[in-house]
Amino acid sequence: MQHDIDLVGKIGSMALIRKSDNDIDYNIFSRLGASLRPGTVWVSSGATEIGRLDYLHRSGRVLEGDNEECKADYAAQGQAILMENYRRFIPPQLSVRQVLVEHQHFNDPEKREFIRKLLLRTAAQGAVPIVNYNDAVSFEENRRLELDGLRSSGQPVVEGIDNDETAAAIAQLVRARQLLILTSVEGIYLDPRDPDTLVQRVTGRDADEVIAGIQTLQQSCHGASRAGANGAFAKLEFIKGSVRNGTRVFIAHARHRIEDVLSGKVACTQIGVDL
Repeated sequence: MQHDIDLVGKIGSMALIRKSDNDIDYNIFSRLGASLRPGTVWVSSGATEIGRLDYLHRSGRVLEGDNEECKADYAAQGQAILMENYRRFIPPQLSVRQVLVEHQHFNDPEKREFIRKLLLRTAAQGAVPIVNYNDAVSFEENRRLELDGLRSSGQPVVEGIDNDETAAAIAQLVRARQLLILTSVEGIYLDPRDPDTLVQRVTGRDADEVIAGIQTLQQSCHGASRAGANGAFAKLEFIKGSVRNGTRVFIAHARHRIEDVLSGKVACTQIGVDL
């Protein structure tokens, strides 16, 4: 199968944070920046949490009021800081581009094609796109109504709120050779309380066998790392379409260098046909 982009990657919010210090983990940004190159589409969570921490540090308090409004306010504050750190650590000769997306960009054929072409152009133009869901202008009630309308038509729907789903949708859109999901754990576990149960490979002779292996693994997935996250079960659900497209999937800890994960130098979960 032809692959138009080498790598789509994603990092979660909490992997970018030193939780014990209520601060950004600049070492993670530095490590990522040193590895990101044209030919990669990078999906980054973090705007809302980074915005919350920045507001807390500047004002000494957190926002109060409607949760959806607070989330939008934090995201609007954090987006600039998120991009500032990627720009700081990605090599200066490379262009860095912010791409803010919403569910409508994936569920409308013309918008989806526009985003696809924009992302494909970056490789030839020496640019690294940083993609994030546009929480600052998206609110739940309107989003739910729009998505319900799409579902009523019987067509597949991408919500895009979870950046794991966004990354998987983009990997399908650009026909990525590899999909990397960086988290705050080493991969997928049969028992999250036991590090010795890390599942390092889910493979098969064809996509159907791999999907069957994913579904078996999902039976061991319960809970999530934080409130509002969908956990390992959802990650595995989102990547099924990518696997059917011939994409090799890696789920790994964010402390590892991208190249070490993709080359198999560190323990992680790898999923795909004939690994």
